Amino acid sequence: MTCNEPSGGPTELLDVRSVSRTYDDGTVCALKGVSFTIGRGEYVAIMGPSGSGKSTLLNLLGALDHPSQGEICFEGQPLCKMRNLDQFRARTIGFVFQSFHLLPTLTALENVQIPMFEGPLDRRGRIRKAEELLCLVGLSHRLKHVPQKLSVGERQRVAIARALANDPSVLLADEPTGNLDSRAGAGVLDLFDHLHRERGVTLVVITHGAEVAARAERTIWIRDGQIDLLQLNGGAVVRCAV
Repeated sequence: MTCNEPSGGPTELLDVRSVSRTYDDGTVCALKGVSFTIGRGEYVAIMGPSGSGKSTLLNLLGALDHPSQGEICFEGQPLCKMRNLDQFRARTIGFVFQSFHLLPTLTALENVQIPMFEGPLDRRGRIRKAEELLCLVGLSHRLKHVPQKLSVGERQRVAIARALANDPSVLLADEPTGNLDSRAGAGVLDLFDHLHRERGVTLVVITHGAEVAARAERTIWIRDGQIDLLQLNGGAVVRCAV
């Protein structure tokens, strides 16, 4: 499958080249020859039904898994040739998951600091930055609350602040509103809008919800492990040639 995307976009950050992913000795094919690019500063939604390959694709983009065939490049460098993928993920990728993955015995302030411990900041620097990030996501009044004392929407905001802790080049979000009610979900999407518009964060959001995808600049539709079409939200549709 090859896809021709609109030209004139931002500088390429991620380049997915004919990527396939199979499991169980090749009997299960989650992705089949997927190709697309994501530009620096873009806000992209990857949308499709359950089982379409969305989460598999996110794991590959975040270097949590590797393709069975094809190649993924970050700023022109193949991920498969990077010596230390753990370091790459820690410094370059921010992850936001549906289930938050906060440590229950730590406060919001402490949870946000976790990714910083391998970085250059000392204790005061980590605390100061965590406070700034929690203020950014609207939780300056919840610094010392443990997750159990926070609403589900607030927990997701803490998770977003934690994902931003090391100033990642790209934020990958897997169904970030899946466990939230409509009001909390809208708040998280408003926060994503702010991060993209005001801070230039590159966002890739995995979703099956049209209202979530509508916030992005571009939607990549995936079905049965293949890209169905690419759509500039509010604009042109680019169909893929199989």
